[in-house]
Amino acid sequence: MLPTDERTGFRVDVDQLDAAVTPRTKALLFVSPSNPTGAVYPPGEVEAIGRWAAERGIWVLTDEIYEHLTYGEHRFSSLPALVPEVLDRCIVLNGVAKTYAMTGWRVGWMIGPRDVIAAATNLQSHSTSNVSNVAQVAALAAVAGDLDAVARMREAFARRGATMHALLSAIPGVTCLEPQGAFYCFPSFAGVLGREVAGRPVRDTLELAEVLLEVGRVAVVPGEAFGAPGYARLSFALGDDDLGEGVRRIAEVLS
Repeated sequence: MLPTDERTGFRVDVDQLDAAVTPRTKALLFVSPSNPTGAVYPPGEVEAIGRWAAERGIWVLTDEIYEHLTYGEHRFSSLPALVPEVLDRCIVLNGVAKTYAMTGWRVGWMIGPRDVIAAATNLQSHSTSNVSNVAQVAALAAVAGDLDAVARMREAFARRGATMHALLSAIPGVTCLEPQGAFYCFPSFAGVLGREVAGRPVRDTLELAEVLLEVGRVAVVPGEAFGAPGYARLSFALGDDDLGEGVRRIAEVLS
């Protein structure tokens, strides 16, 4: 067990990380802020995980696409910035879809060692060709501009995330951590599984998602898609009225 980080009070259990490693392990996928949970790793934990990977020669793929979408006291920390020792074995993934609300433009990038980038470029050129010129110019304009619009968007997300968290937490049998980043709530529906919902037996969140869609006309992503049965992902990247109506329908179906 690593010592507690003085800045955050968190600690990383190295034994658990070691237990997940096998002789076939090549890389660690690190995502913070997280999809689907909305969790944000504190700096001390990010650094400890990075040092753990560096000491064992494990590659790190770090997804930083939600870097500007954090709420309250939670702040994004870049793993390779905190642990330069991983730079030779680290690939950073990012894009304009989340921060700049440019999902449809399909523009992203990766940063890594030259030989890895060269190989990835060769692979991409024979699979997806190239990003259109218009999309590249638009992406450059976005990343070269200020973040004023992003700040306003982050404020809206923070408000909507707090609203969704409160509404979900008020539903009997549902528990939910308050989102720290990204734009998702990842509530546990363990308290409503194993009984009938809307006259139908619901044993897992796959079946629950089907009932919510067919009866309540609300779409959620079951936790099984993320290796987390019993949970479901809900996005609050939508209007306040639609958000409230959607959770109201979930509560009505579960009642």
